[in-house]
Amino acid sequence: MKYVNLVIDNKSNSTDSTFTYICPEDSVRIGSKVRVPFGRSGKLREGYVVSVTDDETQIDEELREKLKQVAEVDSRVSLTGEMVRTALWMKGRYLCRYIDAVRCFLPAGTAAKRRQEQNSLEGNKGEGETVEKLTDEQKKAVSDITASIRRGRHDRFLIHGVTGSGKTEVYIRAAKEALDMGRGVIVLVPEISLTAQIIGRFLANFGENSVAVLHSRLSAGERYDQWKRIREGGVRIVIGARSAAFAPVEKLGLIVIDEEHESTYKSDFTPKYDTTEVALKRLQDKDNEGILLLGSATPSVVTYNRALDGIYRLIKLTKRYNDTGLPEAEVVDMRLELKEGNRTVISRRLAEEMRKQLQAGRQVMLFLNRRGYSTFVSCRECGHVIKCPTCGLSLVYHKGGEGGRMVCHYCGHEEKVPAACPECGSGFIRYFGSGTEKIEELVGELFPERRIERVDLDSVKKKGELTRKLKGFEKGSIDILIGTQLIAKGLDFKNVGLVGIVSADVNLNIPDFRSPERTFQLITQAAGRAGRGKGGGRVIIQTYSPEHYAVVMAAAQNYEQFYRAEDKFRNYMTYPPYSDIFQIVFTAKSEESAGAGAGKWYRRLLEIMPEEDRMNIFEPQQAYMGRIRDVYRYSMIIKCPGGSRRRYTAVIHRIREEEIAEARKKKQDYAAVVDINPYSFI
Repeated sequence: MKYVNLVIDNKSNSTDSTFTYICPEDSVRIGSKVRVPFGRSGKLREGYVVSVTDDETQIDEELREKLKQVAEVDSRVSLTGEMVRTALWMKGRYLCRYIDAVRCFLPAGTAAKRRQEQNSLEGNKGEGETVEKLTDEQKKAVSDITASIRRGRHDRFLIHGVTGSGKTEVYIRAAKEALDMGRGVIVLVPEISLTAQIIGRFLANFGENSVAVLHSRLSAGERYDQWKRIREGGVRIVIGARSAAFAPVEKLGLIVIDEEHESTYKSDFTPKYDTTEVALKRLQDKDNEGILLLGSATPSVVTYNRALDGIYRLIKLTKRYNDTGLPEAEVVDMRLELKEGNRTVISRRLAEEMRKQLQAGRQVMLFLNRRGYSTFVSCRECGHVIKCPTCGLSLVYHKGGEGGRMVCHYCGHEEKVPAACPECGSGFIRYFGSGTEKIEELVGELFPERRIERVDLDSVKKKGELTRKLKGFEKGSIDILIGTQLIAKGLDFKNVGLVGIVSADVNLNIPDFRSPERTFQLITQAAGRAGRGKGGGRVIIQTYSPEHYAVVMAAAQNYEQFYRAEDKFRNYMTYPPYSDIFQIVFTAKSEESAGAGAGKWYRRLLEIMPEEDRMNIFEPQQAYMGRIRDVYRYSMIIKCPGGSRRRYTAVIHRIREEEIAEARKKKQDYAAVVDINPYSFI
């Protein structure tokens, strides 16, 4: 007879605890999925075992007599001890429910699984060059990393390599070493668009039977099949986006996080985890003792700071693999364009260079991180801007279809463009701002004979469409590729002679301390798509802020100078890495309830926190996006000085527990969600 503590699969704060049961089956283990009678009704519920003992003296005698018995152990799905330990750590680290953390490790589509297993990579032999000769910098990187893998002890590296320096080949060599040592490998990329090229490189080196892929574009059934293959040890390399960090790989020897600076590695759903932290925790576990390998041409300020402090071992790749120089960058001041009569978003200089490169047989990439045709629709008579009825945000005009449509990019609400202003009745409805659809139209007018494709969330909804467009561009059947951040990083095309950054200002105007960093990263990453083959390349950066240090240093491709300026600012303002920032978002069906909940938390925090910490708690206010899908939002920011995170977390956890106890007596009309070091404060 065994005694098990388990987590019930129920998303309710009132059941966010562990529950003890008797289990007659010897097969039960930490991580086992079970079915147990739960609550007064005794209805069977699913649960996951987090600890097991056969020592009855560990259980209070009175409690033993009341314990219910496990009804069934489900052998089809189970987690490893390491996965359970990581989930329990996440519960404390991110202030989430037990089951929210456990679910990160579970396969999608488990309940609906009733069909023959499929391998989504079957028949895919992989494409991509096989590199025989490494540069001296690559050799040194591979030597340092593989030596650490062979030692079998946990270590962590940051590869700071310029775009095109051959970071992927270093990842492949490190993965080979890990496999040779009998260890498993996870390779993470920030965008689905990047998986095709990196999957091709890994398949070419390791074969389809050694690689599994996990990302959100797979169906639930496909994700289940891949999870099962990995869990049963059928594959030892997993490639995917953020969620692949939870892949059920045993004996993890290596986790690679490519483009580690990307915001997509921070979850914006509960639990609001940081992928790098989760990867680090898994690799530090006693069952793994593996290597964390981060790579980026533009490391985050926080990561680079840690590397300089010795937390990561810093490896630099300062030259491109094929000895081609970095592309020449040129900044165009769009204020002068406007003064001189050019009212379009394509500067004369960009149009001229596009014509020159296309005539030379080169390809062009245009980048604008804003989809749609126009960013808002307004009445010229009274100035009324048409907004989403459930979010209060400006609707974005999309031209496709009869008469076009206006769309909310947050809740998905759509409506037709009105013939007259809903406020004053005027017929002077006009469109303002530019998105990728408008750029596609303008470029089509400038170069009607050229083959043009657009890559954004609207144009690649159909399965396989993204891969088709990227393959077409790679093979030369597309002359001009226009896109959002989906095409701004990680992709390797040899014939790109020009990259045009249509508006470098999009991110600069967001109210967030990371705005300069994001601007620098996007410009540098987008520019890095140019000049990877013979013939070099050029970058044209269009901006209304040519004097901003992020734009100036990105054009100069001087990361070190940017880091020093940004780090100095962060230190002065006590922003990360010199603090942790907690954002608590309060949501409710009424603005009054959201505000009241925020005020209640604020007063309680001031009561509990010592006087010297109260200055770090900022009074709550309506969130920047104060209403989404008819849910009202208030936000409170807490700046936690370096070294104080555990103490601040304990206080917030205490208030959450108080609220859960109160909610058992009277249901609350608001919810509070904690996000630590969010990548967006909107």
